[in-house]
Amino acid sequence: MKGARRLVDALRSLQPANKSLGQHFLINDEVLERTVAWAEVDVEDHVLEVGPGPGVLTEVLLASGCKVTAVELDSGACAHLRTEFAEALAEGRLTLIEGDALHVAWPDDVTRIVANIPYQISSPLIDVITRHHRNPKTLPLEDIVLLVQEEFAERVVMEYESDVGSLGMVVALDFDVEMGERVPPHVFSPMPRVHSRLLRMTPHDEDWPCDRRLLVMMIQAAFASRRKKIKRTLRSPPRRIARVPGWHASRWMRAYNALQNDPRLERRPETFELEEWAELGVDFASCEEEA
Repeated sequence: MKGARRLVDALRSLQPANKSLGQHFLINDEVLERTVAWAEVDVEDHVLEVGPGPGVLTEVLLASGCKVTAVELDSGACAHLRTEFAEALAEGRLTLIEGDALHVAWPDDVTRIVANIPYQISSPLIDVITRHHRNPKTLPLEDIVLLVQEEFAERVVMEYESDVGSLGMVVALDFDVEMGERVPPHVFSPMPRVHSRLLRMTPHDEDWPCDRRLLVMMIQAAFASRRKKIKRTLRSPPRRIARVPGWHASRWMRAYNALQNDPRLERRPETFELEEWAELGVDFASCEEEA
């Protein structure tokens, strides 16, 4: 094992950290070992790593015996990885994809995702992960472990009442979530200004009683103005409602008008449990059937 500091220094000798890409590299080998252990990676896994940078997490993943596909946007980091991991690349234990993880195609047989991701792509990356997991043409994911900004992790887990929002609710439609180790700034180079946190997302594959896409739009519309009652925020059809099969603006308005005196609509979105959103979605859909 070359170790985190050695790999970071090797990349730094080629180029400085790119702030625009959110590059903060872990330099603590113990944190990296604990990350892979918490992810429960084994030799049967095909792990996707997003943003490997100098390869500090890549090295620990490969040491577990799993197959790794790493997606890296920075061409300088890619050149470094091809040098440092030439043997693993030649043997097929490591595959390097140069490109944007939000847009390139991922292997369809990935079993886990383990990554220290750039903070600015946290939310869109979870959207991509969700689509990948739900895609009938890909192997369902077993677990996702991400190192993210602590505040973001708290919003996903909805740790506090103030964290309850559309992000956590939408993630909960597909995943059970939990926070792991808190990671301080001093174990990164360069140091971020915030603490980080390990976040684990485990698919639960629950079937919802109405179209999941309808639920997502209802939740996002309601939390867009979280201080307002749901009666006001759901009054107008979501802009992309036509993307939900069978739905359009006029159907939405018929459903809303049928339910506008429902006492649930007098509440604010943060008071709803996930099951209550599902019940409201069912009632929205059934109003059209009764019309």
